[in-house]
Amino acid sequence: MSDQKQPKQSQSEQPGDESAMRPEPEYIRDSYRASDRLKGKVALITGGDSGIGRAVAVHYAAEGADVAIVHLEEHDDAAETKRLVESRGARCEVYAGDVGDAAFCYQLADDVLAAFGRVNILVNNAAEQYDWEDITQIPDEQLQRTFQTNIFSHFYLCKALSAQMGEGDTIIATSSINAFKGNDTLIDYSATKGAIQGLVRSLAQSLVGRGIRVNAVAPGPVWTPLIPASFDAEKTAHFGGQVPMDRPAQPSEIGPAYVYLASEESSYMSGQTLHLNGGVILNT
Repeated sequence: MSDQKQPKQSQSEQPGDESAMRPEPEYIRDSYRASDRLKGKVALITGGDSGIGRAVAVHYAAEGADVAIVHLEEHDDAAETKRLVESRGARCEVYAGDVGDAAFCYQLADDVLAAFGRVNILVNNAAEQYDWEDITQIPDEQLQRTFQTNIFSHFYLCKALSAQMGEGDTIIATSSINAFKGNDTLIDYSATKGAIQGLVRSLAQSLVGRGIRVNAVAPGPVWTPLIPASFDAEKTAHFGGQVPMDRPAQPSEIGPAYVYLASEESSYMSGQTLHLNGGVILNT
């Protein structure tokens, strides 16, 4: 019996096109019941056009937050996320650019503050990854690029926005199971996710006196456009089989964790990581 999880497919460019995926990811469950947990808040989400970022944007909108999303070049995905956010009665502004570039991040922060007046929730979610069999295959340019997108962007936006954040505001990072267990073909990616853990723990201590909480979500395998854009068709078809639940998560299963971390329900949590990984026990 085949252990194939989804149809064989691949995409040629990262971070990938959600509309080209088969099946398309689920971004929010019909059973999800919102209760204005984030009413009156403004959230900035990097990589907010698709995958986990789209799920977070839609869940935040359902909970009453206005949303700014940042994407690279996937304009159609971003437009659909904007539509989904606005269909839930929230405001959505879309910004396109490279979060690995410091100048863009600083301008982005200025633009979002000018548009909304504040940022209460910063979700550093944008990422890229490349699948290599051996460290000797990883180009130096790719190593630098992966770090720029996956961790430098967190520094840039935290630096630009934390000064105007205050009591009750939150910073949330998308980490990964690979920060804790490693991954033999995603070496540079896993290293960036480990760096995120250090940043979260350190920044949480730095900002606790101002009432700003900093936490992370460390997903296991999640069905997002980054998967067919990172792996060949055969590997994508079996993606998710490496965890006890024997399947990838849908973004709809990840989004509520970001709601929890942004809301008053998690008011006594900072410097911590939520592990939504399909049953992998990490003992961290």
